[in-house]
Amino acid sequence: MEENYDAIILGTGLTECIISGLLSIRGLKVLHMDRNDYYGGACASLNLKQLFEQFVGSDAPIPDSLGASRDYNVDLIPKFLMSQGALVKMLIHTEVTRYIEFQKVKGSFVFKKGKIQKVPATESEALTTKLVKFWEKNKLRKLLNFIANYDISNPKTTQGMDINVVTTRFMFNKFGFSPDSVDFIGHAMALFTNDDYLDRPAIETVDRMKLYGESLAAHGDSPYIYPMYGLSELPQGFARLAAIFGGTYMLRKPLDEVIYNEEGQAVGVRSEGEIARARYIVGDPSYFPDRVRSVGRVVRCIAILNHPIDNTKNADSTQIIIPQRQVNRRNDIFITCLSHVHCICPRGKFIAFLSTEVETDTPERELDPALRLIHPVEQTFYSVHDMLEPNDDGQQSKIFISKSYDAAGHFETTSKDVFRLFTAITGQQLDLSSRPRSEAEAAAQQAVEEAQAEQTTTTTTTGGDAPAPPPPAPEGAPAEQPEGGEHPLA
Repeated sequence: MEENYDAIILGTGLTECIISGLLSIRGLKVLHMDRNDYYGGACASLNLKQLFEQFVGSDAPIPDSLGASRDYNVDLIPKFLMSQGALVKMLIHTEVTRYIEFQKVKGSFVFKKGKIQKVPATESEALTTKLVKFWEKNKLRKLLNFIANYDISNPKTTQGMDINVVTTRFMFNKFGFSPDSVDFIGHAMALFTNDDYLDRPAIETVDRMKLYGESLAAHGDSPYIYPMYGLSELPQGFARLAAIFGGTYMLRKPLDEVIYNEEGQAVGVRSEGEIARARYIVGDPSYFPDRVRSVGRVVRCIAILNHPIDNTKNADSTQIIIPQRQVNRRNDIFITCLSHVHCICPRGKFIAFLSTEVETDTPERELDPALRLIHPVEQTFYSVHDMLEPNDDGQQSKIFISKSYDAAGHFETTSKDVFRLFTAITGQQLDLSSRPRSEAEAAAQQAVEEAQAEQTTTTTTTGGDAPAPPPPAPEGAPAEQPEGGEHPLA
């Protein structure tokens, strides 16, 4: 450990492992430490025994009806991936996808007027859905086509709106949507967690709805995918990537202190009597409690069920959004549900995850509207955590701190934090168009190309048959989408 590095990273949460991988493939020498004996940090996946130890106590009995502990891989902070979102693009860019298998999530639902209703995934579902009033469906179609074809340089597509200037509220009013339709579009399609977005520039809403449409078109059913065996596969995948490019990983390695120079800049860390030095120190908020502030709290509940959630067409995986106005709140409540299909629990069991931002002095009670939708439950585990953000950008101290995970049901905000950290550390924008290769990768690629060239010279082709189409992508794999045209629900 006692040597010099470009970056020392503390904690193996998803954000930290992505940064570790991105820095490593760009040639930086990285030391990655974690006080725990497992990967994932706050994003870890636990078996049943570990769940009871963490939430109930080490001596708590585990009901036999729940099955074997080893059959569980339960995420502490469950989130889905948008199938065309920024995190998936990072996975493809770094080729971490070769370490991880994904499955699509079968359904996306929204709670409206006391009922769980399916978010349309096809044009026919869009025509029959009760989430939008009959006379507003044509307005929604026009909005979706407007979004799909908007080009600020072509006045014929803008309808007189500069979406970088006008607010979302203005845009929705121009299309004549009722409050109920605004609720559905803003929370079930643009995936905002509260109504603050209405008074911000419409470009944010347009981009989110484009992402939803592209992700939905990739696989149908829903815009979401999820890794087999739980989210801890993601940080482990990026850890493997960093190791390939020379990164050093140390688990069960506590941080004793951060070492500063005379200018107050971090220049290294001390652990168990050893000192490692680096130009940058990166870590999650738990390592720097005096350098972060709380911007709110999140309450979460992990619930073990022996049945799929009612009114979801027996979906083995789903997300349900409870918009804030439906339950007289300021923030949405999220329900994600998974099953044995994703290898996170035994066959016949389902894991539901409930989350929202805390608004009262009784945070667990705030999840009651969601709990009623998933009953009956066999076991619940509650937690409340602060949402922490760094006090500064790290340029002066050379300490770069990630943000805590929010209550949203997807990773897009986490991806934005990765972009923020990468730019703060390197001074460059993160380019996902190409990446360098390690020496081993380059040698392997050269061997493949030489073998292909040799095969080409020894193989004779006959006839004028068209080339065979490429094999279909595996279920849940990210897919490329064509540009322009119509929105998939239009």
